[in-house]
Amino acid sequence: MAVRRFATSTISQGLPRGTKFNPGVLSVDFLVIAGGGGGGRSFGGGGAAGGYRSSITGELSGGGATAESNLLLTLGTTYSLTVGNGGAGATSSGLRGSNGNDSIFSSITSTAGGAGGAENGGQTLGNNGGSGGGGGRNETVASSGTVGQGKNGGTALDTGGGGGGGASANGSNAPSNNNGGAGGAGLASSITGTSVTRAGGGGGSAYSVLGGTAGAGGSGGGGAGTNNGTTATSGTANTGSGGGGGGYASGVSGAGGSGGSGVIILKYPDTFTVIIGAGLTGTTSTPSGGFKVTTFTAGTGTVSFV
Repeated sequence: MAVRRFATSTISQGLPRGTKFNPGVLSVDFLVIAGGGGGGRSFGGGGAAGGYRSSITGELSGGGATAESNLLLTLGTTYSLTVGNGGAGATSSGLRGSNGNDSIFSSITSTAGGAGGAENGGQTLGNNGGSGGGGGRNETVASSGTVGQGKNGGTALDTGGGGGGGASANGSNAPSNNNGGAGGAGLASSITGTSVTRAGGGGGSAYSVLGGTAGAGGSGGGGAGTNNGTTATSGTANTGSGGGGGGYASGVSGAGGSGGSGVIILKYPDTFTVIIGAGLTGTTSTPSGGFKVTTFTAGTGTVSFV
């Protein structure tokens, strides 16, 4: 529970018993999600969700971890903040997609989502990341997510890509030749006062000539794969979700979808005000229930509280 300003040092409600509270300090809850990974090309894997870290009591961080401790910040001190961009989907033969970018607030770093693997050329393995990217053509090794942030990617078959890992579930393995695995599910948070699911994995690619079905994107904004030569669906912006894997049909290879950008959301007592530095895009909600919520959707800069 976040705390308010006190006139004298005391033991603050919401802090461990015996902790001395400094009136120049406030408690901030956070949700920090990194940018999602891009999907692979042609028989490619789905991109993975960016790392998901939360301090909201009763909710989870990625990979099934319990919520982390909230941050104790000093009034008037500047803290670094970066919202990670999503990674690009693969457009060239034999290359996997690109990883997303880390999201950072103060001491909290959420790791970028891993890219989906390629159809050939030695890059079939999805990249490790906050969650792991889905495997490309014939890849039987699953990429790894980061402990406390996300889940693993799925494996592939000859003509079906694996799904990218999501914040709460592994990407699905390709179920059969010609069909792609679904992206892993994201996680819901009510830090803003409304439950929103974010950080889903991208679906794996498929082969339409033989009637294949591409993998669906994971809940929370994961992009769907394709089963033809069109570009796969990108992950939803500001969810940190992975892009879908591009499919193949009639000699035409589809590009992977791009990963969705990340987001950083901070919740703090409404007796304080956040100062947003240059280079950041952020909005603050109307106070409710004794708290304010500020959501950052892009940029790199600094923030402070007064």
